[in-house]
Amino acid sequence: MADPPVEGSISQDRGGFSTLYDFSTKREPQFPPVRDIYIKHVVCYYIVVTANNLKPDKARKPGVQTENNPGTRWCCSVSSVPLPEPERSISCIRAGIDHSGVSEGLSASSRAATCRRNMLRVRAAVSQVRRGFRMFPCAAVEVKNEPILGFMEGSAERKELLKALDSLKGRTEEIPCVVGDERVWTKDIRYQLSPFNHSHKVAKFCYADKELINKAILASVSARKEWDLKPVQDRAQILFKAADVISGPKRAEILAKTMIGQGKTVIQAEIDAAAELIDFFRFNAKHAIELEKQQPLNAEGSTNTMLYRGLEGFVAAVAPFNFTAIGGNLAGTPALMGNVVLWKPSDTAMSASYAVYNVLRDCGLPPNIIQFLPADGPVFGDTVTSSQHLAGINFTGSVPTFKRLWKQVAQNLDTYRTFPRLAGECGGKNFHFVHKSADIESVVKGTIRSAFEYGGQKCSACSRMYVPDSIWPQIKQQLLDIHRHITVGDPVEDFSTFFSAVIDDKSFARIKRWLDRTKSSPSLRVIAGGHCDDTKGYFVEPTIIETTDPQDAIMNEEIFGPVLSVYVYPENEYKEVLQLIDNTSPYALTGAVYAQDKKVVEEAAKALRNAAGNYYVNDKSTGSIVAQQPFGGARASGTNDKPGGRHYVLRWTSPQVVKETQVPLTDWRLC
Repeated sequence: MADPPVEGSISQDRGGFSTLYDFSTKREPQFPPVRDIYIKHVVCYYIVVTANNLKPDKARKPGVQTENNPGTRWCCSVSSVPLPEPERSISCIRAGIDHSGVSEGLSASSRAATCRRNMLRVRAAVSQVRRGFRMFPCAAVEVKNEPILGFMEGSAERKELLKALDSLKGRTEEIPCVVGDERVWTKDIRYQLSPFNHSHKVAKFCYADKELINKAILASVSARKEWDLKPVQDRAQILFKAADVISGPKRAEILAKTMIGQGKTVIQAEIDAAAELIDFFRFNAKHAIELEKQQPLNAEGSTNTMLYRGLEGFVAAVAPFNFTAIGGNLAGTPALMGNVVLWKPSDTAMSASYAVYNVLRDCGLPPNIIQFLPADGPVFGDTVTSSQHLAGINFTGSVPTFKRLWKQVAQNLDTYRTFPRLAGECGGKNFHFVHKSADIESVVKGTIRSAFEYGGQKCSACSRMYVPDSIWPQIKQQLLDIHRHITVGDPVEDFSTFFSAVIDDKSFARIKRWLDRTKSSPSLRVIAGGHCDDTKGYFVEPTIIETTDPQDAIMNEEIFGPVLSVYVYPENEYKEVLQLIDNTSPYALTGAVYAQDKKVVEEAAKALRNAAGNYYVNDKSTGSIVAQQPFGGARASGTNDKPGGRHYVLRWTSPQVVKETQVPLTDWRLC
């Protein structure tokens, strides 16, 4: 019988630290029990706790209690070295903190606050070998959402960002395709233009052709087995380190490239390219490590182990322009789970995407695990879907593109060695439903932010609003009052800019067509904005349109720009409007209900149960946070795999169950 857990602490009394041990037991009786350790500081890649060869006569210092000798205290040593091979060493993963220059972590009192902030809770465990896998069962890894910096006048982060922005002015970055360690240039040269100043060529890059894509596939597949056999802690370490680097020395650079290349304001870039990207890396690494705790039951005489393998083949990651973080997640999460990835970044997010890729490589990602392949969409899609090695597609983009990929996969099913996994997020026609009991100020300010932050180019942006006639005059007036103060311009020259230009000429032309249509439609009326100008950048005014036809195309088709459509309904017909919202659009991504009446809130939740994958009550439809509101929707909005949630990592694994029987079979008959 296992010993009951024993709790105790060993005070180091150095810089205010104490190392806490929470004792429990493990199956192997000859080994010390598994312990939960609160790591306050790690100098190198791993912290290794070795129980002095498990000899009781060496046990004279406070440390580890053995299962067979609960009164015996074992002498432990802690060293900051790479993971060793001794059979009975008790190992735990590095905490993801890089404090180079501090050789005695616990003795540096000046580092106490830093170490406390970065504390990770991990489980030390005896390594288990199952069919070539070294398993390190882990307890919960404690990480928190990255704080959003304010970039106030005189702040250190503002100074660093201004320096980074200044270094990019007028500069054109050269970005090759990357296959393994080889930087490859093809003859098909393209340029990324700054949305708010399209005379500035932000990046010069080249498209991979079919031959290069196939070369990348073969190189990836050849590297897959070795990568998949690495313990998940080793792979997670790369993402932890990358998150630390983005949080620190590379933050300003990636933000600056997101602002200039994708037209984001400083706060929108900070939310995306810093906070969300860091959160994706840290929380996905945490979830991947903790996944190994999910093990099947054992029976007397046998043990069962679940191995979380990567998929057999490669994963194609197809990224959008609107979030730097999404590209990093689409490629990074499958790689974390033991997969090899072909990352096709967006043409209009090339500079920031390449910066993220380089961070991953600099933090230890081996060559051929993620191939960086700018490419023409159809060429990339045709090539990867025709490869026998395709194991998955991780996609964010338009519905037509995702449908095309899905159909190509279906047509090529007989080609593949396995059924490919397809995960896709395809946008939405997101709603704000307003009841007469709603708080008007919350409605107005939430709708302005949801509809117009980043020029309405968020997948979750509100683009249709339903308001009762009894409170529409108040809401309308307050919307117009705020609208007059919205600034649209250059986010680099003016940090107070509310939003900047839309991403490119194609987006500008599409939105302009909608505005032209509105001006000629008898059921549509522009009540604010409606103008656009592409002389210097692709600028579109924030536009509010009132419609008398709730079935008009503007209420059900995605525009992906700063355009809000409003339908005013008779206040007593709110139940019919709820049904209208559910049935009008093919999308089901995000939506919000504003009501103080609890009965109405309950009615709306039932009526709109399938109308949104992310559903908000008295809050705007944008602003999901990793680990708090995992994101995604169904219907035409995608496969609703909820990146940002703990189960997302499971999507990119192919689990294997191993049963090991210790008792010989003595009879060939079942008695």
